[in-house]
Formats: sequence, structure tokens, C-alpha cells
Amino acid sequence: MSGATDYYVPHEAKWPIVGSIGLFVFFMGFANWLNGRALGKETFFLGMAIVIFMMFGWFATVIKESEAGTYNTQVDSSFRLCMMWFIFSEVMFFAAFFGALFYARIFSGPWLGGEGGGGADVTNAVLWVGHDYVWPSDGPGKLGGEYRQMGWFGLPLINTLLLLTSGVTCTIAHHAIKEGNRKKMVVWLGATVALGFIFVACQAFEYYEAYAHLNLKMTSGIYGSTFFMLTGFHGFHVTMGAVMLLVVMLRGMKGHFTAENHFAFEAAAWYWHFVDVVWLGLFVFVYLV
Repeated sequence: MSGATDYYVPHEAKWPIVGSIGLFVFFMGFANWLNGRALGKETFFLGMAIVIFMMFGWFATVIKESEAGTYNTQVDSSFRLCMMWFIFSEVMFFAAFFGALFYARIFSGPWLGGEGGGGADVTNAVLWVGHDYVWPSDGPGKLGGEYRQMGWFGLPLINTLLLLTSGVTCTIAHHAIKEGNRKKMVVWLGATVALGFIFVACQAFEYYEAYAHLNLKMTSGIYGSTFFMLTGFHGFHVTMGAVMLLVVMLRGMKGHFTAENHFAFEAAAWYWHFVDVVWLGLFVFVYLV
């Protein structure tokens, strides 16, 4: 037990080395799988299993320490700063992808079409003579074939409403635990988790429609690659956020968290609001503009 002003020093743990081994095996298997090497696929899934095992074990240890009152205010501040920096790194992650979309639409595309000045006519003459640039582009010589652009109405609009609603339900759950009402927190968190997984299901159906009926694929030029890159990574983040909130909900059902001590919920809620905001940017710049 650490005192109120003591600096907490964690005990020796096996989980960091287990996680390092798991990540090494994971990426080694992934690289070999991509290159068609023997046992690449099997090594990839072995690494994934080790990482999942590490996550369950390490998180269980942290939860036990938290519930036992091991952590003090200094640790709580460290947790908050770590989560803030983690979300900031995710902001930069998506900023790079949005930057790629912006660069392709505003700079490289018009340059290839001889527009925009700054040597654009030279770029057009050297790389793609006679190209008439339009967005969305399917690459040089229609490498991706004819396809239809994904519209904003329908599933994208439904998913926007789902995420906006989930942000409201998550906030209600947060206020509930701040009031010490754990039962209300669990109910509204359940609604948030359900909305999150419905979002992922709708996005999976959207991908099916894109491939089966619109001929929109990863190979459909810069539009197809940026569309699936941005929406796909966001869908992965929604899945992870929903899993985090699900764990928090299950912990609440077991009697964890109080009005004064519920940072695990706050961290998951911060992350959830982050993916909400990113989706609004995606909806505007990928579907609308």
C-alpha cells in the first residue's frame, strides 16, 4: 500500500516481456504470411494469441491492484497523462491519413492533370500526358475499372446517427457513476456498447455493398485506397472502443467503480468520444465533400 504522497513503484511483472515476445512473433508471422513463406499464417495467429493472453493477464493484474487500493493520487495522475498522450498519438495517426487524402485531392491529382501551377504542366507532360483530373480518381488509365462513389445518404448517415447517439448514452452513463448510481451506469453503457457494435455491423454491410454492387475496392485508385484506409482503421478503433466499454460495463456489474474512483471508465469514455469526433471528420471529408 502506497501512502498519499509516496511515489508508486510497480512490482516485478512478467507481462511486458510476454507482450514483447507476442508482438515479435505476430509481426514476424505477418511479414512471412505476406511473402508466402511457410508457417507465416500459423506464426501470425500464434503471435496474436500471445498478445491477447498478455492483455488479459496484465489488465487483470492492474484491475486487482486498483480494487485493492494499491494506487494513490500520483498513479491516478500518471494514468490520466498516459491516456491523454495515447489519444494524442491516435490524433496524429488519423491526421496522417487525412493528410494523405488532402494531398491527393488538392495537390498531386491536379498536378497530374496539369492544373494548379507550380510546375503542374511539367508534371502532367512527364507523368501523364492528356490526363483530365477529376475526383474521385480511380488511378492512371482506370486501373481500378469503372466504379461508383460511396454516397453519404443511407448507411453512412445511419452510422453517423448511431455514433452521435452513443456519445450521448456514454455521457449519461458517466454522469450516473459520478452520482454513485452504478446500476444506471451499466444500463446506459450497455446501450453504448450495442450502438457501437451495430455501427461495425453496418460498416461491414457497407463494405459488402461497395465490393459487390459498386465495384469500389482497395484497388480502385487513390479514392478506393483512401476510402478503405480511413473508414477501415476507424472501424477498428470503434471495435476496440466498444470492447473497452464492454469490459467497463462487466466490471460495473461486478461492483467495481465508485463516484470517486472510476478512471478506467473515464479513459474508455475519452477514447469513445475521440472516435466519435474522427467519424464526423470522415463523414464530411470522405462522404460529403
